Amino acid sequence: MLRITDTLMIQEWELSEHFTRSQGPGGQNVNKVETAVELRFEAERSPALAPPVKARLKRLAGRRWTKDGAVLIRAEETRSQARNREIARERLAELIREALVAPRKRIATRPTLGSQRRRLVAKTQRGQIKSLRGAVRDTEGGE
Repeated sequence: MLRITDTLMIQEWELSEHFTRSQGPGGQNVNKVETAVELRFEAERSPALAPPVKARLKRLAGRRWTKDGAVLIRAEETRSQARNREIARERLAELIREALVAPRKRIATRPTLGSQRRRLVAKTQRGQIKSLRGAVRDTEGGE
């Protein structure tokens, strides 16, 4: 069981792990020991998460969200399989904790009088700069 918060826990049947050979340095060890872990969490089928939380998790997971509604997390930082497993589980827990926090609704406010005036002054200055970029006209009368 993976503990997310005091009230939310993910059951073991919702998680599956697959071990592969890790990339990067490691000497002879890297060619024979499967230390990288790919943690798969069946988020769409999970009874522990509410639908709004699943929607936020899908947005946060991005490319890690599969077509069948699972979250894939890969960890290959260390040469230890057990440590990589812990890292992957902690990453998943952190991702779910982020999804649990509902974003605050934005309250629309009117722009202040000062900000409106500053905007108009900036627009005027910008227009003057652009008007100076035009073709140069001869004002003297030609010699």
